[in-house]
Amino acid sequence: MGTTAVRTGAALVEGALCSFTVTCLEVMRRFLLLYATQQGQAKAIAEEICEQAVVHGFSADLHCISESSKYDLKTETAPLVVVVSTTGTGDPPDTARKFVKEIQNQTLPVDFFAHLRYGLLGLGDSEYTYFCNGGKIIDKRLQELGARHFYDTGHADDCVGLELVVEPWIAGLWPALREHFRSSRGQEEISGTPPVASPASSRTDLVKSELLHIESQVELLRFDDSGGKDSEVLKQNAVNSNQSNVLIEDFESSLTRSVPPLSQASLNVPALPPEYLQVHLQESLGQEESQASVTSADPIFQVPISKAVQLTTNDAIKTTLLVELDISKTDFSYQPGDAFSVICPNSDSEVQSLLQRLQLEDKREHYVLLKIKTDTKKKGAALPQHIPARCSLQFIFTWCLEIRAIPKKAFLRALVDYTSDSAEKRRLQELCSKQGAADYSRFVRDACACLLDLLLAFPSCQPPLSLLLEHLPKLQPRPYSCASSSLFHPGKLHFVFNVVEFLSTAPTEVLRKGVCTGWLALLVASVLQPNTYASHEDGRIALAPKISISPRITNYFHLPNDPSIPIIMVGPGTGIAPFIGFLQHREKLQEQHPDGNFGAVWLFFGCRHKDRDYLFRKELRHFLKHGILTHLKVSFSRDAPVGEEEATAKYVQDNIQLHGQEVVRILLHENGRIYVCGDAKNMAKDVHDALVEIISKEIGVEKLEAMKTLATLKEEKRYLQDIWS
Repeated sequence: MGTTAVRTGAALVEGALCSFTVTCLEVMRRFLLLYATQQGQAKAIAEEICEQAVVHGFSADLHCISESSKYDLKTETAPLVVVVSTTGTGDPPDTARKFVKEIQNQTLPVDFFAHLRYGLLGLGDSEYTYFCNGGKIIDKRLQELGARHFYDTGHADDCVGLELVVEPWIAGLWPALREHFRSSRGQEEISGTPPVASPASSRTDLVKSELLHIESQVELLRFDDSGGKDSEVLKQNAVNSNQSNVLIEDFESSLTRSVPPLSQASLNVPALPPEYLQVHLQESLGQEESQASVTSADPIFQVPISKAVQLTTNDAIKTTLLVELDISKTDFSYQPGDAFSVICPNSDSEVQSLLQRLQLEDKREHYVLLKIKTDTKKKGAALPQHIPARCSLQFIFTWCLEIRAIPKKAFLRALVDYTSDSAEKRRLQELCSKQGAADYSRFVRDACACLLDLLLAFPSCQPPLSLLLEHLPKLQPRPYSCASSSLFHPGKLHFVFNVVEFLSTAPTEVLRKGVCTGWLALLVASVLQPNTYASHEDGRIALAPKISISPRITNYFHLPNDPSIPIIMVGPGTGIAPFIGFLQHREKLQEQHPDGNFGAVWLFFGCRHKDRDYLFRKELRHFLKHGILTHLKVSFSRDAPVGEEEATAKYVQDNIQLHGQEVVRILLHENGRIYVCGDAKNMAKDVHDALVEIISKEIGVEKLEAMKTLATLKEEKRYLQDIWS
């Protein structure tokens, strides 16, 4: 589009502003937009929809699904759009629990939501058995209560990249909404029923929404004419492209460099997210800051580490540590099978590198004061709740922001405008564009690139602090399974973890440790004991380091109330953690009730090497010897097999198949339970497949019928999972 054409278009649109005011009063284009989020993904996507709505001439009434006082689905006449994440092994997020409980009320009539028309976007991870189940639960129940889709449900997969579904789903939402409003007007004309406005949509809001839509179109047109530079970057100059073809073809693409056809393509980039934070840095008076400043919806307990033990040998592939916490002086309580969260900081060296790159190192002790920009175009802009008031810049980057988060495309788009080098600007535009989706997945998402990686790779990018505070998500506490019983270890809490190590390949290969496990390993290094877990002497740690924890009650991954019910536990590697708590608990129960009726207890455990990473080997032998554990089946995936059973049982799922007859008998004829804990990506799926196989074989049914049987066991809470990716 030439300069004259752009300016003419802008003038025409600006000229339409006055005449459009009367027209937009007659149009009802409001929709209700709800999100149910656990870690902020669904909220961010809902906010993106809200911002795009204005550009497309709609007004989104945005609320968290938990804010039930701000909307009423029973009387809602506008279309409903819902974005729902999934947590745990297939549960709706915590913010949706109350909503789900209310709509699951079996006394509600089947036409309770017959007036509702809705579209739903579910977020999930296909590495888990119950993919997008949070959204599916709500979707199914809304339909059971009479609601109907005006737009097909989307299921976005975090395993391959949410954006692969999210972006086209949002793009298709606008024509679906337009069609809904068009057909609704047609129905009103046929029935003669005048439209009833929702209380939340006044005529003034409608005028404002439509005027913003027109103004945004003017902005987009002006963006194309902003001195010609951006247009040249976005639609690469043909002469320059031809001159550089020979050079580019000699290289492979990377984080900082593209190759044809992407390097020569015209790009569709996302709309620029509106900025909304105003930041002021104020010199501090030297007050001390503590972890207590970290915001949390759950109670936080600061507890000392009373023991730390390395459970693996030094030549094991992974280092596994057991940490014991002293909770005796707190109100913290737990059951075996519960989990809890550890509040952890970012790596100090990474924080310093980031502050240095942002040229803020000399201001790291300054207080950060935040305000909402008075002229922001962000609808419903609010201060980030995870950034406490009057905290230093260093504290915020250390304890509050997920600086390792993989930057979303909206963040990349925002960085474009603070990048001065034209080649770097073009590459950032490519990475956030529709055409550059494959490069984004390969060089940003799959490479685990973080903000610091991008800033080092694109040196001319100089974003303001406010932009980072707008886009970096909250540093999430890390969940761990309780690996002890309070009956066995009163006043103590154990947990087990592998020290995570991975290669980040953007822009160069860097070996990084997990945010939490790396910090914990460093914290306990000076007090770490070799594998003497059976010893309960802990006087060695005189000055115990403290950490902050918060409870995460599962309410489902517990031993049966009736101890006569037989149980099967499947937990390779650190997946054994909750089962050590189970066995300790059962030992104490059997001591208290020597004449009690206790069912069979099976454990399928697996590791790589018998002599390197066989976790809790002595403890398991003890439980087996004393009849607490009735059957112990162990697989060693990297050792040379000894005997026929080891030769055919490389992994836990192989051992399950070897003992399929007993497993099926316990589950289908003895009302038993099976618990699976550990890796979701491979193990949990393989165990599920093995269970399908043995049920199909032992009771002589098709695999589909066996899958239905397992689904029934899950519904009855007799097939329980505590898995992670």
